[in-house]
Amino acid sequence: MRLRTKYILFVGIIHLVTLVLTFFIFRENKIFFIASEVLVLISAIVAWRLYRELISPLKTLMQGVDAIRDRDFNVKFLTTGKYEMDQLINVYNAMIDELREERTKQEQQHFFLEKLINTSPTGIIILDYDECIHQLNPQALTLLGLEEKVLLGKPVHAIFHPLLQEISRLSSGESKTVTMNGIETYKLQKSHFIDRGFARYFIMLEELTIEIMAAEKKAYGKVIRMMAHEVNNTVGPVNSILQSTLQAHENSATISNALQVAIDRNHNLNIFMRNFADVVRLPEPHKKDTDLHQLLRNTGKLMELKAGEKEIVFQFDLAPTPMLIQSDALQLEQAIINIIKNAIEAIPEKGTVAFITRAHPRELIIRDNGKGIAPNVADQLFSPFFSTRKDGQGIGLTLTREILLNHGYEFSLKTIEPGVTEFSIRFE
Repeated sequence: MRLRTKYILFVGIIHLVTLVLTFFIFRENKIFFIASEVLVLISAIVAWRLYRELISPLKTLMQGVDAIRDRDFNVKFLTTGKYEMDQLINVYNAMIDELREERTKQEQQHFFLEKLINTSPTGIIILDYDECIHQLNPQALTLLGLEEKVLLGKPVHAIFHPLLQEISRLSSGESKTVTMNGIETYKLQKSHFIDRGFARYFIMLEELTIEIMAAEKKAYGKVIRMMAHEVNNTVGPVNSILQSTLQAHENSATISNALQVAIDRNHNLNIFMRNFADVVRLPEPHKKDTDLHQLLRNTGKLMELKAGEKEIVFQFDLAPTPMLIQSDALQLEQAIINIIKNAIEAIPEKGTVAFITRAHPRELIIRDNGKGIAPNVADQLFSPFFSTRKDGQGIGLTLTREILLNHGYEFSLKTIEPGVTEFSIRFE
């Protein structure tokens, strides 16, 4: 029962009892009876006025409660001139102002945070209380290469993706740098925040490939330039002295042979340094329409002799229609030559190197049935100066990487199954 109903019942009963009592007490004395009835009537009127004055603040308070329940913080009340009522109204208005200001501030902060997350160049994945994916920003979707509907609501460890598998092994506050396909490098970091008393985790993904490659190129470029400078300054004068000495001792076969060996060695040293310098001096590609199939056939003919030495056969599985791509034909040919050389060297003897092209998406795959790539070297394949051969210079794949990156092509090198290794290049 509401308070106002209780009050009306109480006042009504009191006045009714009073009327009954006055009737029995003063029924023989009409003057006192009429006076008592008038007093009862005045009392009822006063009680009603008091009721209205007392119930009015309650009505106002209930209106305010309804406004707060509806999250409408714009409802305020005007003062009435009554002290108690005005005190209540002033307190309510002050509270509403604080709530509206706090709500506005929270909405602004929430909007700013959402905007910051969505436009961040760092991929951000936010997990719920059960450590399932609750939200991802556009950069995270780009880095993972998956659709949002595939990820939302699923635990990180339950999604088969190399980066997510690495993330699932991270603890809160831990960061890790991983390299995928020997090329793409990512920094992963896991942290948490407290939401309503419970920990919620979020992961940040940042691609460092371009920065690391730029730093690498700057470092090895400086080293190569210093080496080339020193070697050229040394080899030139030494060769001049050796040539003069050779002419002076041309009648001595032993000395002539020794000097010629030294001259040839200097010549090889010059070639060695030029190979390194080519990586640093690689010009910007001059792209134009190039028939990829014709380029592959020409390169295959060029490398047939070297492949024949190990009884390796070239196989061509090309798309039925010509594939025109925008490329610098000379640079792309050099990259393909380096890939073929690596494939030939990976095959001990009597193997195949297959050239496969696909139109949708436009892709070239060079596949060999060699010994494959050892897991412990997979991440270092494209590192400058790294080679698995004792006499290798470690610049073939580095030069290939630079050429393909300058063209804007996506590429990867991996062993897809025992005895089958693929170098794939995507042109779109």
